[in-house]
Amino acid sequence: MAVDKNKLEEENCILRFYKIVLSWDYLRILNEYKQNSDKKHVSGSGVELKEVKNTYKDVDEYLDTFEPLLFEEVKAQIVQVKEQEEETEWQAAIIAECSEINGFHLPMVIRDNSDALSISQNDLVLLSTKKFGEGKRLPTTYAFALVEHRQQDNIRLRLHLSGEFNRYNTDDVRTCPRLLNMVPLVTEVKKLFFVMKICSLSTIVREYVAMRSISSLPFKDLVLTAADIDHTNDDRGWKISRPLTEYIECNHNKSQIAAIYAGLSRKTFVLIQGPPGTGKTQTILGLLSAILHATPARVHTNKGKLDDIKRAPELPIQEKYNHWDKASPWLAGINPRDMIMPINGDDGFFPTSGNEMKPEVVNSSRKYRVRVLVCAPSNSALDEIVLRVLNTGIRDESDRAYSPKIVRIGLKPHHSVQAVSMDYLVEQKLAGGDSQAGDKQNQGGVAKDKDNIRASILDEAVIVFSTLSFSGSALFSKLNRGFDVVIIDEAAQAVEPATLVPLANGCKQVFLVGDPVQLPATVISPVAEKFGYGMSLFKRFQQAGYPVQMLKTQYRMHPEIRSFPSREFYNESLEDGPDVVVQTKRSWHDFRCFGPFCFFDIHEGKEESQPPGSGSWVNEDEVEFVLLIYGKLVSRYPELKTSSRLAIISPYRHQVKLIRKKFRTTFGVDSDKVVDINTVDGFQGREKDVAIFSCVRANKDKGIGFVKDFRRMNVGITRARSSVLVVGSASTLKRGSDHWKNLVESAEQRNVLMKVSKPYTEFFSDANLNSMEVVESKSEELEDPPEDMGIDLPINVVIADQGEPDDNDWGGYGGEEDGEDFGGDFD
Repeated sequence: MAVDKNKLEEENCILRFYKIVLSWDYLRILNEYKQNSDKKHVSGSGVELKEVKNTYKDVDEYLDTFEPLLFEEVKAQIVQVKEQEEETEWQAAIIAECSEINGFHLPMVIRDNSDALSISQNDLVLLSTKKFGEGKRLPTTYAFALVEHRQQDNIRLRLHLSGEFNRYNTDDVRTCPRLLNMVPLVTEVKKLFFVMKICSLSTIVREYVAMRSISSLPFKDLVLTAADIDHTNDDRGWKISRPLTEYIECNHNKSQIAAIYAGLSRKTFVLIQGPPGTGKTQTILGLLSAILHATPARVHTNKGKLDDIKRAPELPIQEKYNHWDKASPWLAGINPRDMIMPINGDDGFFPTSGNEMKPEVVNSSRKYRVRVLVCAPSNSALDEIVLRVLNTGIRDESDRAYSPKIVRIGLKPHHSVQAVSMDYLVEQKLAGGDSQAGDKQNQGGVAKDKDNIRASILDEAVIVFSTLSFSGSALFSKLNRGFDVVIIDEAAQAVEPATLVPLANGCKQVFLVGDPVQLPATVISPVAEKFGYGMSLFKRFQQAGYPVQMLKTQYRMHPEIRSFPSREFYNESLEDGPDVVVQTKRSWHDFRCFGPFCFFDIHEGKEESQPPGSGSWVNEDEVEFVLLIYGKLVSRYPELKTSSRLAIISPYRHQVKLIRKKFRTTFGVDSDKVVDINTVDGFQGREKDVAIFSCVRANKDKGIGFVKDFRRMNVGITRARSSVLVVGSASTLKRGSDHWKNLVESAEQRNVLMKVSKPYTEFFSDANLNSMEVVESKSEELEDPPEDMGIDLPINVVIADQGEPDDNDWGGYGGEEDGEDFGGDFD
């Protein structure tokens, strides 16, 4: 009955979302956004917005804050699509039939050519009696519609034409001529309309449902207050066997072990912060081994109590027989209880609790069948963990490595994890099925078979992997049982409603793993961003004082790279793993200009410029100098002529495009194979031997835009293992941000800041290079060690998308299920 109630609440929540969005006026949304842009500041669209706080007194206050901000994000998605499209694409369609239900009109439309416009289920489209832009007058009859489902040329749409709502109050409806004009037309058979695709609502509607469902979460008070009131005791905690304990303690450092043991405390929320190169994925693998093979502490405690009992001297055998005879008289005669007859209708049956017949410990590799859901905001971040589990397995209580039953659910799995993707496993089971599959297909039975197979695969899996968004899909609603534990990787890169999506499936414990001082969640709406919508649940908990387990030992960076971010972002808490200096020493360190850290100050260069019609920036002088650095490095050290070892990074997508273009004209080859050129956001979680970082911004009074974001700065300078070479205008960066000011001053103090003037070629002349040679390092020259060092191997160097970034400056981090790539240059 509870399930039916929850299902009904979810349906009502979805209907509320559709009513509000479908009532909006497309042209008004575009106009409001343009007015905000012209004013150079942002404000809500007629709705009082509240800033995201660290704590909330109740559910109503929470929803009053997050719901309007989420709708601002929906509007920003609508506007973004309009801005990115060079030409509006309309498709002609006619009404075939129309029905009404729950205040919605559901017309079936037939398109002329289904190939001309790709439309999918849950897409938001615009339905109009004429194309926009035709004639001098604006159209007066148009409305948003949702694609309920599609089959070839036929599309079932959902419209809400009752009116517009006042401040998201669905009980306060105002009539609207634009919508009223649509009512007789959508019910008219063979009426001609024009359809334009706007965007997909799949992801954000799941986030909305999760946000509105917070009141049903068993730990809602903890989410609202972010208070560390979840005190644990020894009886509640779980423990692991001696062999597994020894494995974890031998293969993890102190801070990783502390994070794993914090998880065994069974605290409802455990936050683990993983700075760059500190073995975050390795910690997750250790967590999985511990969680799946732990037993309640009371089991261990009871065993100990039995062993500690003080015993009297053993009795002679005859006295034992006497005691046994008194204790169990039925062994030698009639059971005295059989002499007692039932009275007053008593049938003599005494039910027990059922526990007496079930031993606490079962002989199996998993004593307690714990199920784990592992999520991440993006497909690439998720597949990194899946690949690690496939390659290394996890450990059981006897310290044996094995491959648990896992399944990766969702779209776009990387080919390296294809073998455990849901679609592949379903096809394998179908291929191995009976010979009647062909007949079933004719009868439409295969779809039902696939649903059953998916359900069985999901029930059998010990660990389920899914993006945050896809964990809210209908597939999860069909689970026979929920998850005991949810682990969310890159949790600081997700907005709070997205983090709530997997929690709505039900769980007892949540691990948030991430780093709030690396890249934040992607928020499109400047309005929502201004009011704190981009703050992750991880960050909100941390700011509220909730305890965080920090991973402190880094295995990636040369200590000279590590020193600044450790001091600036991690309170000097980062320490180097064993032999990091030796493992990151390289032959090109013989020159100061190619050392572990170097800042090249283009102090007399031209100012940055903005290509026409773009919100991005480029700096041609920096491009020229960056390519000179690259050319000199690979000519002297040919081993760097590979994209797996050298990267060129910039915060701006147009700078990335310009570097790629100039690379082609300068070296005569495309950059793809020999160097990895991408945005800062495209490099989150990845690492290279050498990273050349182009800052772009160079001016006297315009500021530095989102380069000022210290999280983007932190990511940019921590991608390199052996050398990070920063190219920028020191004076501009120092004015624009205290963090950049500290970085430039740190470079000056370490004598690694180099002023560069035109002609740039003279800087890399043989004579100048010789003057920068570090003579004392000659005797210490080491051969280059293997690329992969430390505990947290850079798997996503292999699996992350390294292709052309989408047309924004949030490179590589797109929408989860539909391939959207959100964000932009909000300077």
